[in-house]
Amino acid sequence: MTTPTTIEGLAVRTAGDHSRPALLLLHGFPASSASFRDVIAPLSDTCFVIAPDLPGFGQSEPIEPPSFERHADAVERLLAKLDVDSWYLYVHDFGAPVALHLATRAPDAVRGLIVQNANVHASGMGPSWEATKAYWRDPTPENEAAATAHLTYEGTRYQYVGDIPPDIAARIDPAQWEQDWRVMSLPGRIAMQRALVYDYRRHVARFGEIARYLEQRQPPALMLWGRHDVFFDLDETLSWMKALPRMEAHILDGPHLLLETHAARCAGLMRGFVRGVEGLE
Repeated sequence: MTTPTTIEGLAVRTAGDHSRPALLLLHGFPASSASFRDVIAPLSDTCFVIAPDLPGFGQSEPIEPPSFERHADAVERLLAKLDVDSWYLYVHDFGAPVALHLATRAPDAVRGLIVQNANVHASGMGPSWEATKAYWRDPTPENEAAATAHLTYEGTRYQYVGDIPPDIAARIDPAQWEQDWRVMSLPGRIAMQRALVYDYRRHVARFGEIARYLEQRQPPALMLWGRHDVFFDLDETLSWMKALPRMEAHILDGPHLLLETHAARCAGLMRGFVRGVEGLE
């Protein structure tokens, strides 16, 4: 796995030739660019791969006040420093608000979307979101405690293996959630995560704007979806496919953190997608 270097305040892994199409890999909660450890090398013969740790995750320091919009600002500065003016976007979990800020700010820069268990429609927000929605409506200490109850070691582990088939869970390396929890245990990081849970409401408020972007732009798109996701309802896949009727969609027998179990399959699909859009196959 490539070692992160710090650029514009973000720890970032890069691989491949700068002359190739850029692929921006944005991780989700509670992870880091280490999520992409098994796909960076296979993609680097086709893409200039850029995988940052978002602020406050992995080896990147937090920013104050934390928000997904400000995370997008930080990634914009990184892309400018790397002299990258167009890119494919990997849209996943907490990386989705960041990716969609970038896409709606600079739609002409988007070469394509790779959607991996990411919500941009109300259809993906099932019963498990009720406590979070209650917190957004009424941010009392009691509602905050219920909405952020997952910010524990067990909650971090659950992101990886909770309520998925045992044979799939057995394929996931515990070292990944243990490292995530070590980062989350650093001073100020739990407070940052609480702030991001509350800030996610702004992403949901942008669903209409995002829908208009998708309708008007119809970017080339590839879906890679772990069907055993306990956080985002499977109905979200249909909403994406209705929004982007030409999307290539793959529903795989995997978890929310799909690359933990299906990295080789996903790397091959991503590589083929980029090569197809670029006219290389």
